[in-house]
Amino acid sequence: MRLLICTQVVDRDDLYLGFFHGWIEEMAQHFEYITVLCLKEGVHVLPKNVEVLSLGKEKGTSRVTRALRVLRWGFSKRNNYDAVLVHMNQEYILLAGWLWKCLGKKIYMWRNHYAGTWQTDIAIRQCNKIFCTSKFSYTAKFSKNVFMPVGVDTDLYAHQLEVARDPHAVLFYARMAPSKKAEVLLKALGILHARSVSFVADFYGSPLPKYEPYLIQMKTLAQELSLDRQVRFFPGAPHSEGPRIFSAHTIFVDLGASGMYNKMLFEAAACECLVVAASRDFAKLVDERFIFQENDAEDLADKIESLLKLPVVEQRALGAQLCNIAKSHSLHTLGIRLAEEIV
Repeated sequence: MRLLICTQVVDRDDLYLGFFHGWIEEMAQHFEYITVLCLKEGVHVLPKNVEVLSLGKEKGTSRVTRALRVLRWGFSKRNNYDAVLVHMNQEYILLAGWLWKCLGKKIYMWRNHYAGTWQTDIAIRQCNKIFCTSKFSYTAKFSKNVFMPVGVDTDLYAHQLEVARDPHAVLFYARMAPSKKAEVLLKALGILHARSVSFVADFYGSPLPKYEPYLIQMKTLAQELSLDRQVRFFPGAPHSEGPRIFSAHTIFVDLGASGMYNKMLFEAAACECLVVAASRDFAKLVDERFIFQENDAEDLADKIESLLKLPVVEQRALGAQLCNIAKSHSLHTLGIRLAEEIV
């Protein structure tokens, strides 16, 4: 089976999509040949059976140029692929689905998000199967949906023993944007500060230009809550730095809504962090100590406090349990499942 993959970025150093480089490497082990069509190309070192074609966003190409390249390559490379896998971006299907159908190519889409529109419905109708990880994803209601492992590179993401883990350290690690709800964690930390709970908290995340004001708001909120000494803000770090960052912290907090099933939940767990989340999917895998009510700062503060006050030995034991859960969602397992379903 030869595969055409359509995605946003092929760049192992990308702050938020660098993980997909590993996905391509894994899939290259299960497919004869892979052609990757990406919006933007960066640093990559991929197997010989992988060809990367960029639509040229990194060079400032126009939307019209990028659209024409999708159609041109979709046709000119038709003998190099038997099926198409679109990762997250339904726009590829809305643009070229008709072409792939005319060429007799099966269409598959990976889409894991709680929201969707009529455009999503149109894209799904053209697909043979759709893949997601969350039962609360918009796509989960369709009969052609197939649930998948999250796909964490457990060879890369593991507890780095040479990194000192602070038993009082809390971590926020995400793009700095309103949808990531950093303010909920800051308010929870403000409650802990008022209770005289000992902690330090690191916020790793860079905003898109339009969200620069949001980052300023978060820094201002930290000052207003008198958290200047306990809270630090850092720019976003590349995918390769994730294991070191997770290994230095005891608690990772994910504030995302159910339906997205943030992969970082399992990356953190693979590094033996204690993961605190609002995800209803994650709640089915762990006990209530790790789950808080979405957007409820006080409940979040209670959960963080109880975990911070555990003896270090018990923190480590719980981290090891979460690590075992993460292994069931490994990238290798995902590669096997995709190869089974894309036929």
